[in-house]
Order: sequence, then structure tokens, then C-alpha cells
Amino acid sequence: MDVSKKLHVQALHATSLLRMCSLITAFLIFTTVAYAQQKIISGHIVDEFNEPLPGATVALKNSSSGTITNDKGDYSINASVGDVLVVSFVGNQTLESKVGESNTIDFTMKSTSSDLNQVVVVAYGTARKKDLTGSVATVSEKDFQKGQISTIDQLFTGKVAGVQITPGNGAPGSSGRIRIRGGSSLNASNSPLIVIDGVPIDNIDNSISGVSNPLSFINPSDIESMTVLKDASAAAIYGSRAANGVILVTTKKGLSSQLKIGFSTLTSVAVKTGTVDVLNGDEFRSLVNNYTGTIASPADRKLIGTANTNWQELIYRQAVTTDNNINLSGGVKGLPYRLSLGYLNQNGILLRDNLQRTSVGLNLSPTFLDDHLSVRLNSKFARTNSFFANQAAVGAAVYYDPTQVPNSGKDAWGGYTEWLNGTQPNLNAPRNPLGLLNQREDNGQSDRIIGNVQVDYKFHFLPELRANLNVGLDRSNGSGTVFVPATAASQFSRGGTNNQYQQTKTNKLLEFYGNYAKDLTAIKSHLDLVAGYSYQDWKREDAAFPDLTADGTVFKPAGVPGFTQNTLVSFYGRLNYNFDSKYLLTFTMRRDGSSRFSPDNRWGNFPSAAIAWRLKDEDFLKDSKVISDFKVRVGWGITGQQDGISDYGYQPNYFYGDSAAQYQFGNRFLPVLRPQGYDANLKWEETETKNLGIDLGFLNNRLNISFDYFKKNTKDLLAIVPVAAGTNFTNNLLTNVGSIQNQGLELTVSSNIISRKDFSVDISFNATYLIQNEITKLQLVNDPNYLGADVGGTGFNTVQKHTVGYRPYTFFVYSQVYNTSGKPIEGFYADGNGNGTIGETDKKWYKNPEPNAFLGFSANITYMKFSLGFVLRSNLGNYIYNGVKAGSGIYQNVFPNQGYLSNAHRDILNTGFDNRQTWSDYYLENASFLKMDNLNLAYNLGTKLNIHLNAGIQNVFVITKYAGLDPEVAGGIDNAIYPRPRVFSLGGNINF
Repeated sequence: MDVSKKLHVQALHATSLLRMCSLITAFLIFTTVAYAQQKIISGHIVDEFNEPLPGATVALKNSSSGTITNDKGDYSINASVGDVLVVSFVGNQTLESKVGESNTIDFTMKSTSSDLNQVVVVAYGTARKKDLTGSVATVSEKDFQKGQISTIDQLFTGKVAGVQITPGNGAPGSSGRIRIRGGSSLNASNSPLIVIDGVPIDNIDNSISGVSNPLSFINPSDIESMTVLKDASAAAIYGSRAANGVILVTTKKGLSSQLKIGFSTLTSVAVKTGTVDVLNGDEFRSLVNNYTGTIASPADRKLIGTANTNWQELIYRQAVTTDNNINLSGGVKGLPYRLSLGYLNQNGILLRDNLQRTSVGLNLSPTFLDDHLSVRLNSKFARTNSFFANQAAVGAAVYYDPTQVPNSGKDAWGGYTEWLNGTQPNLNAPRNPLGLLNQREDNGQSDRIIGNVQVDYKFHFLPELRANLNVGLDRSNGSGTVFVPATAASQFSRGGTNNQYQQTKTNKLLEFYGNYAKDLTAIKSHLDLVAGYSYQDWKREDAAFPDLTADGTVFKPAGVPGFTQNTLVSFYGRLNYNFDSKYLLTFTMRRDGSSRFSPDNRWGNFPSAAIAWRLKDEDFLKDSKVISDFKVRVGWGITGQQDGISDYGYQPNYFYGDSAAQYQFGNRFLPVLRPQGYDANLKWEETETKNLGIDLGFLNNRLNISFDYFKKNTKDLLAIVPVAAGTNFTNNLLTNVGSIQNQGLELTVSSNIISRKDFSVDISFNATYLIQNEITKLQLVNDPNYLGADVGGTGFNTVQKHTVGYRPYTFFVYSQVYNTSGKPIEGFYADGNGNGTIGETDKKWYKNPEPNAFLGFSANITYMKFSLGFVLRSNLGNYIYNGVKAGSGIYQNVFPNQGYLSNAHRDILNTGFDNRQTWSDYYLENASFLKMDNLNLAYNLGTKLNIHLNAGIQNVFVITKYAGLDPEVAGGIDNAIYPRPRVFSLGGNINF
């Protein structure tokens, strides 16, 4: 074909193509007009708490066309401009929206009666709140504590009945001690299992080197909700790890809607709330010079100085903290995502103390195959860099002589004043607090990543059946260095320190379960079955480094690198049965096998069962205008315990001895092997729990009340007890012995007192009363003369015992005798057994560090664009042994006759004690308290950018009779704790 013909053919093709395009264009115009601009409208539907609403109905008004939202609250529907979408969901207000030019319409639905249809996270799935049979409590973002929050346990302190959180000390990133319904063990763990987005993390009792708290890596701003499984019927599906309850942490996910950006910033200033009541310089000089007893020597008075130094003022500071977070969420081509970045720089009130955390979170939740296949990727990474201030300075500031100047004006010992023997530091004397802080460089770094991929497939041929695969990883790597110069008095005898450490922890998870859920409408029933398999493996590796002096000389050679591993394999199942929406049944079974026990005792079975009756749906209450909810719950279950014990305690083990105890062969020094005590019959500790609960709602659920009675019995208690000499390689052995019984009452009340457009008042109150918490058995063979196991060290001796018939850690002390004026008489105690002499059997079991009851009260008040909230907590009946007063409030402490003087607690002016009275009940003080944890004021600017400003105070006030620094001391012995500061915060957030 020649060129002219080729051009003619191309022209014909072009003409035909233009005609075809014109026809198509005309057809499209006609179609558009004919169908009134029909298009696909999509969006996301959430409730008033920003939680997705699956199953909500979206319909075209005056039409039969409609759809429902998927499990993420997403929908799509064909509609035309001018159509009206009608959105409805049981228990929520019906909403309408007119279709305009936008292809995206989101809805936020408000409850009309209650939150009973709210979907809450439970073990291996979700459930509607009204269908729960166990004792379960959920705290969502709107109810979290406000202010400077660095660890997730601070978010729900005082918010849940039965959950007692004792805050950590004032150190940056320090975590609280969490107890759910009291402790169930003596020597195994008493902390709950924490599950983050389906991954059970390392027990919070087990910190990693280089970071102060295993929970400090999680950015609290990423948390969406926390669900507490309190009783065995709710928690037993976690089997051997659920004896102390379970906390399910859910992080925020992305939505399939348009891009949303959020930014928050908070600046805080922390100040100390008080100091230990010791003598000032003038008072101390007067005490020393006017003392007429026999403890002091003439040489002691020559040691007194001329200064007035307040050591506690010198070691503390005002500490500034900044916390900044940014997040992006939305959807890209059907891929919902949420990306968050956070940076926390928290200074402690103790000089030089600092924590910096950089965190990244990414959550993806795409769906495929018409929503039959969903994938959820959750990943969180955090790097924490810590400078650990030397907390020995806290005690040293209490004891150091206030008549001495901080700096000597000389080059020796870094220029700090120190007690000397000749030209060398006095080994028995306290060290200069400022020297302890400034002459120690303790830097730690920890990288932690926790992530998992959950794949959920709903079978096409049987949509009631789902298969779920969950693969997770939690890996931590902590390392650090410690340097103390040779010129530091605290390390002069060894030439300083120049050491390093490193530890790696790896937690791997593989879980698979199937879920079958079916409505059996013919018999008014709903059936929900879960069956699954779980494999979890933990490894810990500790590097070995030599112990070096400051100049790098080997002080002790490196030992053997540490390695330990344990594995847990589980099979589990759950049945939920609902008849007529009124009668509910739950049954679970878990079978766990742990490598921590011998093959003969490796497997444990942990069943649970619960029933619930929704009386509100019975005919005699269905139409009640007063009672809007009434449910009775009864539960029973058995959970296990194996956390907190060694990985190989059931088998004989040999370990390398200390490098200083090597055996010499000629010129060679060889390490020795030492055997470790073991119990070949070690087995599961088991806790049986019974629970009775009642849930009530009044006046359209504006007032809600929940009541629970629980009783726990722990048998085969894992406890350390003495064993006969020669029967093992130790005098005290961890074995299964004894039992503990624990029972109590819980009450939760929440009310929306006022609910108007521009004014609302919401309050909540919870109370927990421990009826009984006592050891019922503690010996393999009963010995009537056995007084119990000594615990509770004060630094000088033990003042607590584990004893049958008493609560764990009950104080074991003498009854102090007083004179007619009420002054304690030194060395005089009540003759308890009346035999005329004072001995061990004259001591009494008296009081306990744990409260008989603890309470929480919170309120939130909104008016126009302002909101005010606060949280109050109270402990009742708890006692503390004032170890600071017992240790320093005696002349023996002031005049040790070893070439130095020590400051005294002001109580010495009341008692005049010469010698230490360690076991006197005089030092036991009532530590009941009322504390305002948080006071927060916020203002909504109301702009298109949705800007909120907030100001707050934490640790606002404490009302207590306790004379010490703080009435909250985990364990009950106050030996000069790092004080918790009062924190003033100012911040804001913007969302667009």
C-alpha cells in the first residue's frame, strides 16, 4: 500500500472513531440525565465514642434500596444527587443526609438509650456489651486520665472496680503496680496478662535492661481502648496466663474515609510536693551539742559543721517535659491506614534523670474478595534513651549531715565534701548526694518492636464460618553503659567503674482459630463457636562483659553469656449460646503445655463456664420506664499460673560460680560449677474463681449500676519455703505448697446526671471491698511451731511474714509500751504470751500494706465549649512501715561512732530512742488516703480545624494521716522513695 492510500485509510479510521466517540458521549449524556446523576456514595459510620458500627442500615429514603455496614463500619450505595440517605442502628438516633456533590458521607450516631449495643473487644473476638456473661470492664479514650501520661497504666488508674494501680515512683517512665482483685500468688507473678492488638506481651514484672518499664515503649496517644477481663469465666480462655486477670489493649486504626491529620502537643512542669521531715542544720547542731546520753563520744561533737545545707533541696529540680504526637489516617484505594509519630522528652525531678522516647505506629486494615478476606497489620516501634539518675542520692539526702557544705573546695573526690578516714573516704558513711548524682553516668537505650498480622477469612460458601491466623513478634534489645570515675568516693576502693550491659528478649506468637456464628431463628437462638491453637515462645539473651575499673583494667573477668527459653503450647475453645436474647451461656476450655514443668506435669486444663439472664427482656420488665437494663451473671472458672518462676526449675542445673571463687591448678584458675536447688515435681499453680454479678440500668440508662461478688481459691501455691538441711542444694526452695483464699465485693455506678445541648454532667464511682485475703496453707507437713516465712526487708531486718490465717505480707511486730504521757518507752514491749520474757513469740500479726477497700470517683462537666474533669482515688485501711523514721530517728544513727554523723528524722525529738527499735509497731502508720489524681480544663475553639486547648494538674492533693512523704508505697515499707511530683500541664490538639 502506497503512502496516499495509507493516509486515506487512517483518515477513515479517525472519522469512524470520532463518530463512535460522539455516539458514546451522547449515550452517556442521555444515561446521566435518565438516571439523575446516579453515583456510588461511600463512607464510615461510628458511634459517639468514635467506634465503628458494624451492621448499621443505610437506605435511600422512600426507596427499597439499601445496604449495611461491614465490621469496620464502612458502606457503599448507589445514589443520585438530591437523594436522602437514612442511617439507622438499634439503640441509636436515626440520621438523614442529602446527597450532594461529594462522593463521601460519614455519620456519627448517638445512643438513644444506652451503650448496651456497643461492641467491646474480648478474647479472640468482639461481643456486644449486653451479651457479656463475665465480669468485663472497658475504658475508652474519652474516659482516659488526662495530662502528662507516659505509660499506659496511668490511663485508667482509678477507673475500674477491682483494679488497683499503685503509681510508680517519680522516675521518668516508671510503671505502676497493677493488681486485679488482689494478689493470688506469693512468689509467682501477681501482675495481669497484657495483650496488645492480639499479642500477649512479656509480663510487666520483667523489665529489660536499658529501659525503666516494659510498658513505657507504648505511646499512650495510640491507645483506643482497654478492656479488663476480671473473672475466670471471661479470662480463662487465656488459661495459664490469666490467674491475675487480663488487660486487652486496642490501638487506633485507620478509616477508609478521606485523609485526616491530628497533632497534639503538651508541655509540663513537675515540682516536688514535699521532703522527708529531717532536722535542719541549726536543729541538728543543737541535737548533737545537747545530747546527754551514752551513745555519743566527745569526738563526735568535733565533727559538727557550721553550714545549713538542705540536701533534699539540692538534689531536686523543676522538671520540664514535652510530648508531641502527629497522626495521619485515611484510606488509599480501599486501604485504610493510620500512621502515628510521637516524641516524648521527660525530665525527672531528681537531677539529671531523663527519658526520651521516639515512637512510630502503623496500622493497615485492607479487605479483599468483597470483604470476605480482611488483613490487619499492627506495628509499633519505640526507641527509648534513658539517663538513669543515681537514686541512691534520695536516701543519702535524708541521712547526710546538714551542717556540712556540699563542696569541699579541694580537688579530691571531685571537689565534693565526703566523710574521710584520714585521706580516704569512710566506707561506712553515707556519700555526698550531689557526688552520687554528678559522678555517675548511667545511659541506657532500648529498641522495641511489637507487631502482628491477622488474616481473617469468611468463607464464601459458608459465610457463618471464619478462619483467623495471627502471627506476632515482640522483640526488645536493651543496652547501656555505666561509668563512675576513680575520683568518686562511692567507688574509690575499686578504682571506679566502666561497664556495659546488653540484653535481648524475643517473644514469638503463632495462633490460628476458627469461628462459627449462626442465627438459628427457628428456635430463637444464636450460636457462636471458637476453636483454636496457640504457640508462643520466649527467649532471653544476656551478653557477658568484664567488670572494669574506670581506666579499663579488668576488675572481674567476664562470666558466661546468659540464655534462657520457654515455650507455651495451647489448645482452646469457646461456646457462646444465646436463647431468645434473654438467656446467655458461655463455656471455655484451654489446655496449656509449658516447658517450665516436667513432662509428667507439663499440661494443665483450664475450664470456665458462665450464664446470664437478661431480666429486662422478660415480659414483666420489658415495658418498664424506670428499669432500662437488668442482667444477672454467674461465672466459674479455673486459671493457671507459671509466670515469675525460672525456666528450668524442675530439673538439676549447674551454673558457673563467681569469678572470685575459682579453683587453682598450678598457675591456672578454673571456674567452678555450683548446683542449684530444684523441685522435680514442680507443677501449675491453679486459681478457682466464682463470680456473681448484677447489671442494672435506670431511666433510659442514664444511671447504671454493676455489682460483683467474687471468691478466688489458689491451690498448689508456688512459694519459697524452708527445706530440711541436706535434702536439696538450697535451704529455701520454690515448690508447690499451700493455698490462698481471696474474696470481695465490687460496685460501679455511672450516671449522666444532666444531659442538655450546652450543659452536661457525667459522673462515675467504683468501690472494691476485700472481705478476705488470707493464706490458708503454707506447709507440706504442718508444724505448729512454724510462725511463717519472713518477708519485707527494711534494710536492717524483716518486719513482715507470710503466715496461715493472715493476709500475705502482714506485719509481724511487737506491741510498743508507752508511759503515762503517751511517749514510747525504749525497749519495752507487751508480753504477748505472758511468760515473763520478750521473744519472737511475743510479736503479733498486725495490719497490712494492702487496703481493705479502694475507691475511685471521676466526673466530667461540659458547658458550652468548656469541659472540666477530675479523678479522685482513695485507699482505706492500708498501713505503712515508716522505715525512714525507724532508720534515722534514733541517736544510734546520729552517733554511729565510726567517724561521721548522720542526720535524724524529726521524730527523734518525740521518742528520744537511743537504739534501733526495728520491730516496734510504733512505726506502723495508717496510710489511708484521699488523692486527687487529675484536674483538667479544656476549651474547644470550634473552628473548622477542630482545635482544643487544655490545662491540667496531676497529683493535685493528698489527704492522709501518714507522716511520710507519700502514703502509696507498693509492699508497704517506706525506705525513702523517689517522690512523685505534682505536674502542671498546658497543651492542645488540632484535627483536620
